[in-house]
Amino acid sequence: MIQDIMPGTEDYLSKEMVAGYIGFDPTADSLHIGSLVPILLLVHLQKTGHQPIALVGGATGMVGDPSGKSEERNLLDEKTLNHNLQGIRRQLEKFLDFNQNIPNAALLVNNYDWFKEVHFLDFIRDVGKYITVNYMMAKDSVKKRLEGTSGMSFTEFSYQLVQGYDFYWLYKNRGCKLQMGGSDQWGNIVTGTELIRRKEGGEAFAFTCPLITKADGGKFGKTEQGNIWLDPEKTSPYQFYQFWLNVTDADAEKWIRIFTFLTKEEIQSVVNEHQENRAGRQLQKTLAREITIFIHGKEEYEMALVTTEKLFKTDGAAGELSESDLHGMEGIVQSTYPLSLLNDGVDLVRFLTETGIQPSKGEARKLVQNGGVSINRIKMENIQFMVTDHLLLHQKYILVQKGKKHFYLVEAK
Repeated sequence: MIQDIMPGTEDYLSKEMVAGYIGFDPTADSLHIGSLVPILLLVHLQKTGHQPIALVGGATGMVGDPSGKSEERNLLDEKTLNHNLQGIRRQLEKFLDFNQNIPNAALLVNNYDWFKEVHFLDFIRDVGKYITVNYMMAKDSVKKRLEGTSGMSFTEFSYQLVQGYDFYWLYKNRGCKLQMGGSDQWGNIVTGTELIRRKEGGEAFAFTCPLITKADGGKFGKTEQGNIWLDPEKTSPYQFYQFWLNVTDADAEKWIRIFTFLTKEEIQSVVNEHQENRAGRQLQKTLAREITIFIHGKEEYEMALVTTEKLFKTDGAAGELSESDLHGMEGIVQSTYPLSLLNDGVDLVRFLTETGIQPSKGEARKLVQNGGVSINRIKMENIQFMVTDHLLLHQKYILVQKGKKHFYLVEAK
């Protein structure tokens, strides 16, 4: 989980209780799985007796971090930011212990609380003079943007100074001497340690975690539906579970070491079991179980298991599936079809083409003849089969499966 680490950091962590912080970007009212590694770093920090500080960037969210970005993003207004801050606060409280009766109680801070009192002229006089333009220009996040076609606004250029001041403020007011974050944050983090050294004559430490990538080069945490969110309203626990269950062997073997609290020995045991029977997908099942329980709890994990079993079993009709089961299926494509046509009945080949499930009648006919279509989980073998309103689930849906993994939910209207 460590990519870059400042010399002396490990020794410092072994000597005393350390306050360490990570910043979270309030661009949405929920964190997504891209934020899981920083969350886990804070959890590990607290588990080993140190004090985690989660900084939510109410002020920096108004500026925009250029790290890893090719273009300047839209800035958020104060109302949206406050809404997002509350959502993130509720999520972090699920994973960290904020009980003030323990010595290493987690802290949640918002950098807007100190930046709202800072005036521009004071900032460039009291902070800006300690960091040279040459130093700021040498950072990769700045160089890449300046070499690109869109350039970089002064707003974004100033971001590393603003983040550096966060570290300085926490150092002065909370005794925080450690900052952590993703590897793309290294430049911003080091600017903070430099500001502490030059302005205060103090010593601060840092380490970063690697940015998570997929074995095939695809973007981690992205599906056809977009981000995998931690908020169950945005990504259901079933969909969350399915994301981890469907990762490749290579990704599962890497990610189980990052995203779970299993010991080395437990992980090696799962890897060995998986290698003996890859079809059993023990790696993926263990990874999905551990991370779903951590984020959503054991009850939601068990419900996700039940839903998975109901959706993917092939020995019965789909009548037992609830409406939420149907809508919650991972990657399901939803469409509508005229109820009037179903009242009269329409042949299967025409139904498949008119719903867009197959592009032509020829291909639809071929798919059915090859046993590649199920209606309400019953395999179709007759191209003359009539699709009628008698097939409607909950009086309005027809579930179509094409091949092993492609599901379509057709709503009759």
